[in-house]
Amino acid sequence: MAKLVADQLVEMLANAGIKRIYAVTGDSLNHINDAVRRDGRIQWIHVRHEEVGAYAAGAEAQLNGLACCAGSSGPGHVHLINGLYDAHRSGASVLAIASPCATNEFGSDYFQETNTIKLFADCSCYNQIATTAEQAPRMMQAALQHAVHKHGVAVLGLPGDVAATDAKEIPTAMALYHPHPVICPSPEELKALADLLTGAEKIAIYCGLGAVAAHDEVVALSHLLKAPVAYSFRAKMGIQYNNPNEVGMTGLLGLASAYKSMHEADILLLLGTDFPYSPFIPEKAKIVQIDIQPERLGRRASLEMGLCGDIRDTLKALLPSLKENTDRDFLDSMLEFYQEVKNKMQTYVEDTGEEDAISPEFVAATLNKIAAHDAIFTVDTGMTNVWTARYLEGTGQRTLLGSFNHGSMANAMPQAIGAALAQPGREVFALCGDGGLTMLLGDLMTISQYRLPVKVIVFNNRALGMVKLEMEVAGLPDWQTNMVNPDFAAVAAAMGFTAYTIHKPEEVEAVLTQAGETKGPVLVNVFTNPESLAMPPKVEFAQMKGFALWMGKLILGGRYEDVFDAVKSNYKHLKDVL
Repeated sequence: MAKLVADQLVEMLANAGIKRIYAVTGDSLNHINDAVRRDGRIQWIHVRHEEVGAYAAGAEAQLNGLACCAGSSGPGHVHLINGLYDAHRSGASVLAIASPCATNEFGSDYFQETNTIKLFADCSCYNQIATTAEQAPRMMQAALQHAVHKHGVAVLGLPGDVAATDAKEIPTAMALYHPHPVICPSPEELKALADLLTGAEKIAIYCGLGAVAAHDEVVALSHLLKAPVAYSFRAKMGIQYNNPNEVGMTGLLGLASAYKSMHEADILLLLGTDFPYSPFIPEKAKIVQIDIQPERLGRRASLEMGLCGDIRDTLKALLPSLKENTDRDFLDSMLEFYQEVKNKMQTYVEDTGEEDAISPEFVAATLNKIAAHDAIFTVDTGMTNVWTARYLEGTGQRTLLGSFNHGSMANAMPQAIGAALAQPGREVFALCGDGGLTMLLGDLMTISQYRLPVKVIVFNNRALGMVKLEMEVAGLPDWQTNMVNPDFAAVAAAMGFTAYTIHKPEEVEAVLTQAGETKGPVLVNVFTNPESLAMPPKVEFAQMKGFALWMGKLILGGRYEDVFDAVKSNYKHLKDVL
């Protein structure tokens, strides 16, 4: 049998380090599927929905460096879109094979015909379609190079009839290159930065994901400058640990201590971050931003200096030219305030809740306590994000994945599939909202089919909690946010999971511990308090006014019990705010 284009491309994938393809097979993908079977080096992961496959590939890429998903003609690859948007915005190196209809039907409005170039244009760094056997390997190489080095999604359109043709050997197209350049500001720029920092009394550091690989250098910098270190949600696991000067997160999910340190500083260093929430960036401080992607400089804040460089390379070059600041007053005051904030946070853990209204803070803190030192957490967007952001702690070996830039629901369970396959032997906890889980509920069967040891923890508050809060602070009566859920434990048990339901706070630690020790897939359905609020680190007057207006409208509408429950559940928040 002659080598087909499908065989050639599978060989290239395997040589590039691809271990699996997440896909639903069918028609235009069948030759790729068969080539995978015959080659034997790549595993075909049969997901129930292509969106799940794209999310899983994105998670694997963030953990292992490169991953692949595929979608068959029309709806098959259209379903990839949401997961690919998330992967692309997360900087995950994902190759997506999008298989359209046969080339001879292009432009005829054929069954399931799509224009993949238009379809994937906004969520990819490479996006082409191969219509000949000569093009296919060259485009595959280009797609792999783009995905790896531009840290994003590369889409290769591969019609089924092209995959089934005889391959053409293109020797120059068979290699994937991995250069590792040193990227650093010029000596003149580094000197100007050192001059700016020398003698400054109040310096704060804010780290994004791009600074994680420079953990030790960030700690050394904060020691020299006596600067508190704040960080983004994505950077928390890599910056928080072994960092005596860390003061927590800022942003919508963050803490007052990080917000305070950044706003009281004279100079703020933004390291490897494209933090999107401008209201949390100070206006009076001199801001220096360092990023490996110079197009990001200054698009969130007015800068004193904007420098291009890898954070680790840059700090290694900068540190020798800095003198140690001997004035600890600013740093010590910020650390003292951070301790006060942490003490207040603990009160929400100690108030464990009541039957069918368990405090979600308590659940998150318990998970932090029982999870392994190197556990992987995937977290849904919404209120689940808040509790995990504030109560999961970095160890230097833990990993946290979520839809942090795209902000999609339903990401946690699919990402856990990719994480469990990419990093066997590590604990994987999928921290799901009930709304998110029900969107892609069918792929619990993927976890079951492959016997993945994923622990699905459902924060079941019977509502779209974050949306409800958004409406409350806007002064709107929450409407169409409540959810009628199935018995998640019963559904999971029917799919082959070990399943538990937690109704009472006193059951939480024992059941979660048992879940963690159980082999194979486990789902734990926790009835959390739907009235628990998540206050941002700085509460604006408009939010207080909106919250009061929301209460008034509910009372006028006869929903007295809802107002009472909200106040009762959040008195600790409200007494500090109102």
